[in-house]
Amino acid sequence: QVELVESGGGLVQAGGSLRISCTASGRIFSLYAMGWFRQAPGKEREFVAGMTWSGGRSRYHDSVKDRFTISRDNAKNTVYLQMNRLKPEDTAVYYCGYSRKDYSGPRPEPYDYWGQGTQVTVSS
Repeated sequence: QVELVESGGGLVQAGGSLRISCTASGRIFSLYAMGWFRQAPGKEREFVAGMTWSGGRSRYHDSVKDRFTISRDNAKNTVYLQMNRLKPEDTAVYYCGYSRKDYSGPRPEPYDYWGQGTQVTVSS
């Protein structure tokens, strides 16, 4: 079992920045990917960004590609999401996912574990 704990969410004004983190613990396999998804009220969960173990492949949703950056510290089993130039439409609960298959893409099925989420609210 792998436990994921997100942190760093909060309230920020439009145009501002925020960094959220997700730390994995428990039975952690090597070579795992981690990703970020988000879910706004009344909407389905959507992919935001993902990164493979090596960091050699990162992917982004088109809506965040030039504003968000995913990174990871494997020694700390932690993945980060730096969010810049935030917009009100970025408001959502952000979830991190862990994939034993080292999958960093937008489909939620290959992610084996999920965190509880952290709320990000962007005011206009």
